[in-house]
Amino acid sequence: MLRTAAASAAIALLVVSSGAWLTHGFRTFTEEGARRHEVAREPVPAPAVAMLVPGLGPRALPELLAADGAATIVDFIYTDCRSACAALGTAFQQLQERVRAESARGGDEARGQVRLLSISFDPARDDLPTLTRYAATMKARGDTWRFATVADARELAPLLRQFRVVVIPDGLGGYEHNAALLVVDPRGRLVRIFDYDRIDEALGFARAIAAADTHG
Repeated sequence: MLRTAAASAAIALLVVSSGAWLTHGFRTFTEEGARRHEVAREPVPAPAVAMLVPGLGPRALPELLAADGAATIVDFIYTDCRSACAALGTAFQQLQERVRAESARGGDEARGQVRLLSISFDPARDDLPTLTRYAATMKARGDTWRFATVADARELAPLLRQFRVVVIPDGLGGYEHNAALLVVDPRGRLVRIFDYDRIDEALGFARAIAAADTHG
């Protein structure tokens, strides 16, 4: 009960704190161009937020992103979503197949290691058992694609704000949110944002920065 209230309060706080962004004719999702330009110009470090990860337990987000020197493609979802998250899930399933196939082949493509991470912004409903079941439904392989949510709902708003993710309750128990593929470098910095249907570009870029970091 307390956790649900805290999560609801966190979402409410996010909506209020995003007000300056949401007031320009309420063109929330047309701000993607500005968001992507800002990130490409100045990488955004992952905040030191405690996460809960099925199969791993508690992990700090920077630690999770920099665990094995890989670049990470991140998306923000909630498991009860039937719209944008479904498209993101399909994109991540395709990315997982590509990543695993390239790793199996070895060679130059496998040198730039890439991992996938889906972060739920609905901690009240997406607890560890729920995320575990959802990962199984999506056929996610833990060595390639992990799921996580914040350990403390009060840290949700700062996390979303840092990664420029806007989430708005839709009044029907769900959320409207901007959906994209966020590429995080091996040092845990958000460095580029791609449309969710640009999986080739996102994967190629992630692989390139991982390889560059390894050779550097």
